[in-house]
Amino acid sequence: MALNSVNTNTGAMVALQNLNATNRELDTVQSRINTGKKVSSAKDNGAVFAIAQGQRATSNALNAVKDSLQRGISVVDVAIAGGESVSDLLSQMKEKALAAADTSLDTAARTALNEDFKSLRDQIAKAVTNADFNGANMIKASGSTIAALANADGSSKLTVAAQSLALGGANVTVTATTSFSTATTAASALALVNASITNVSAALAKLGTGSKALEAHATFIGKLQDSLDAGVGNLVDADLAKESARLQALQTKQQLGVQALSIANSSASSLLGLFR
Repeated sequence: MALNSVNTNTGAMVALQNLNATNRELDTVQSRINTGKKVSSAKDNGAVFAIAQGQRATSNALNAVKDSLQRGISVVDVAIAGGESVSDLLSQMKEKALAAADTSLDTAARTALNEDFKSLRDQIAKAVTNADFNGANMIKASGSTIAALANADGSSKLTVAAQSLALGGANVTVTATTSFSTATTAASALALVNASITNVSAALAKLGTGSKALEAHATFIGKLQDSLDAGVGNLVDADLAKESARLQALQTKQQLGVQALSIANSSASSLLGLFR
């Protein structure tokens, strides 16, 4: 190649290549500053992008897990509220039945106590029926067992068993027709109420433990999601302080590249002096 040629300017070619490379680097830095990410698409870094996308999918799936756990907590808490009402009503029924078991009580007083007893008994049925959240009732006969999602792929569930507090069931042995008219029948009713109070307390303990387990797992899922999001950030987020410094350097380099290209382009004009 001729050393002095107006057709081929090697210096300008090299200067242009360097300027183009600087401009590409500058575009990359500006993109990182605009998006806040050093890996914003698969072409930036395919492997890191794939890993980040997988972790994002897991984090998003945990939103559904948290929703499922919160629904479960709400259902169990409503059941506990209903069960506590049942327990309070049984305590009042015990007072009525015990008073009616007094053999010295006259018929009129025992009848009045029986009416109060039946009214409290019927309130138990209403409390159990109304302990419903989003169509789920854990304390009615054949109530709903909670099986909340426990992980992102749905392979694990957190279960809280239903506890029937319906009249005449395994826990509340007082039936829908239990009443008394004599001291003897009042004593029988009292025995049923005492057994029911013991059973209901045990059922409430199980529901309380289940609610606490759901809340603890919901807290864990929240922390797990935060850790995943932080991990994704570590993979793809740009160090803006570093990128800012690099931007200043590249802008200076770009200006120098433009000047170098200008000098290279002007070198050919010096050949004109040879023909004067």
